Amino acid sequence: MVPKITSMAVAKPLCSVSCLLLSSSLVFVVSLLFFFSNSLTSDQNPRISLDTFHTGINVFVAELPRSLNYGLLDKYWSSSPDSRIPSDPDHPTRKTNSPKPEKYPPYPENPLIKQYSAEYWIMGDLETPPEKRTGSFAKRVFSESEADVVFVPFFATLSAEMELGNGKGSSFRKKSGNEDYQRQRQVLDFLKNTQAWKRSGGRDHVFVLTDPVAMWHVREEIALSILLVVDFGGWFRQDSKSFNGTSFPERIEHTQVSVIKDVIVPYTHLLPRLDLSQNKRRHSLLYFKGAKHRHRGGLIREKLWDLLVDEHGIVMEEGFPNATGREQSIRGMRSSEFCLHPAGDTPTSCRLFDAIQSLCIPVIVSDNIELPFEGMIDYSEFSVFVSVSDALRPKWLANHLRNFSERDKETFRSRMAKVQSVFVYDNGKADGIGPIQPDGAVNHIWKKVQQKVPMVKEAVFRERRKPAGTSVPLRCQCI
Repeated sequence: MVPKITSMAVAKPLCSVSCLLLSSSLVFVVSLLFFFSNSLTSDQNPRISLDTFHTGINVFVAELPRSLNYGLLDKYWSSSPDSRIPSDPDHPTRKTNSPKPEKYPPYPENPLIKQYSAEYWIMGDLETPPEKRTGSFAKRVFSESEADVVFVPFFATLSAEMELGNGKGSSFRKKSGNEDYQRQRQVLDFLKNTQAWKRSGGRDHVFVLTDPVAMWHVREEIALSILLVVDFGGWFRQDSKSFNGTSFPERIEHTQVSVIKDVIVPYTHLLPRLDLSQNKRRHSLLYFKGAKHRHRGGLIREKLWDLLVDEHGIVMEEGFPNATGREQSIRGMRSSEFCLHPAGDTPTSCRLFDAIQSLCIPVIVSDNIELPFEGMIDYSEFSVFVSVSDALRPKWLANHLRNFSERDKETFRSRMAKVQSVFVYDNGKADGIGPIQPDGAVNHIWKKVQQKVPMVKEAVFRERRKPAGTSVPLRCQCI
């Protein structure tokens, strides 16, 4: 006989299922509320904190000789003045200000080099004693097996700039007699003989290449590595037949750099920070200081210059922020509502980060630009983005900027003030050794590098299981 099942018999199981569903629903609703509350909060601040998702990254520093980093600085400070600028602040006529040889020499003040100083501050953080690195996201480890990534301590930008500053620009791309190339070769020959490189093919190695010409001769050999670059402009050549100076092709294909594996880092700003409390009434609508004539994508700049130079309320100055130009730039950026940021030889420049430190609302004219820390920072919260085609329409840009209300501009500046520290490398120490700003550029760079680690490991594992003799073409496309 089949036992009779009463309604009371099923009531208890049904109650259990209902309670379980109710509990799950409550958890889901609470999660949604938490998510939307965070989203609403982030609207008030262009920065999105990722600290809750990260615990740090383990970094092993490759054991390169000192001559390739701090020793290179020793050589710089004992060298001749930079031939590219009329007044070299690091090499006065009388060398009474030259620093004495020390373990950690200062980085150059020469603006042509200082703007690329990320390599110095990242290295300085890793060289700082552990007890002073409590605010650092990167944990230095001394065994390759414990590391997430391998940092390559080569001052590649300084090496390239020293070669260029010696008046060897015409022979820079030649290998014969090129000291920068010899150093590049020394770095790669050393790394390729290490177990860490052989294990990953260099995929988990981090190179700081902020100068567009850094490591120029060996780029194909480090194409699989994690590259810290200011943009992708120096990594591919536009087809002169398809590029007319006003727009970029819809798709750019290259096998060396990609937002998938590489990290866009900020230039070092050259102008001092202006606190929001110190902001004063601004008299100009738009300000720009820089060279009028550039190459490739920078042809846009020349056209913009001719369109804007006679516009009321717009200041266009030619020059570079050396001793005199620096003071002009400070005055110009602090007295203007907006600062123009067109492409130069490459899509970005330190001008953008000078504008942020000056609380001058950036006007970014570009159809194709990569910016630092996107995903952590929403640039549209404090910048104006303009297409090249719109910017080149007569009167359009000036009229567009005049349509922003005072309240709009105040909102832009208040949001900008909240992210100023994110683009600061300097820790206030002349030798670069000491605690970094927990909320500064170095930590944000390592957080972005950590995001690449799972993809790097996946690529390494795929490579290991490839049958012998097979080859797969590089497909490193930007997304």
